[in-house]
Amino acid sequence: MARIVLALVGVLALIPGMAQAAVELLMFEQPGCLYCARWDAEIAPEYPLTEEGKVAPLRRLQLRAPLPEGISIASHPVFTPTFILIRDGQETGRIEGYPGEDFFWPLLTDMLKATDE
Repeated sequence: MARIVLALVGVLALIPGMAQAAVELLMFEQPGCLYCARWDAEIAPEYPLTEEGKVAPLRRLQLRAPLPEGISIASHPVFTPTFILIRDGQETGRIEGYPGEDFFWPLLTDMLKATDE
């Protein structure tokens, strides 16, 4: 029986998304935020279709709203948009502001790589 359990655990580890930590990208925004609107125009339509979007699905939060239960961050954001990468409910990285499409993707990729280490 123990061999069957160990074999099953080994197989599950090979299936993408199984036995891995929960990762998501929080986007803190507020009404009237011009940079949020820019992000919405330049990144939002393609985000869920990218590898980054599949690894870290986006969750939008209002800047002044309380944090969802089970989420812990270093400090509450001041600027919008602020993107906070969460792994197992804990902050692992942050982008304050929207630096434009050319910089957003590399910054996000770096945060995701650091999360995997």
